[in-house]
Amino acid sequence: MGLAYNVYLNSDKIFGCKHCKTHLASHDAIISRSPTLPPPISLLTSRAQNFRGQHGKAYLFNAVVNISQAEAVERNMTTGRHVVRDINCRQCKETVGWKYDKAFEASEKYKEGKYILEAELLCTVY
Repeated sequence: MGLAYNVYLNSDKIFGCKHCKTHLASHDAIISRSPTLPPPISLLTSRAQNFRGQHGKAYLFNAVVNISQAEAVERNMTTGRHVVRDINCRQCKETVGWKYDKAFEASEKYKEGKYILEAELLCTVY
């Protein structure tokens, strides 16, 4: 395995790891706060804006960078049963959220392949 290089995002607002400031996601990649969600997600806008993690408020993202992923596990969450994997900052190894691999309920399928980053574990990097 070669060297792992960090990806540096170019955006007006960038979310980074609270511990080491490594870039994790662009504000543009947030799904949970987007007013123009594609159907059928637009029907779930009110639910989609209220993501919560262990540490409080969280955001759903299309894409994140500079992470490593743990093994997939099945968890019972407030929105039903999901197969998820914790995601960690690649630089400092701190847990920053999780990735949805599979949702068992039809109304939650839109989350598959998406990422949750917890607001308390993030900082804004300009």
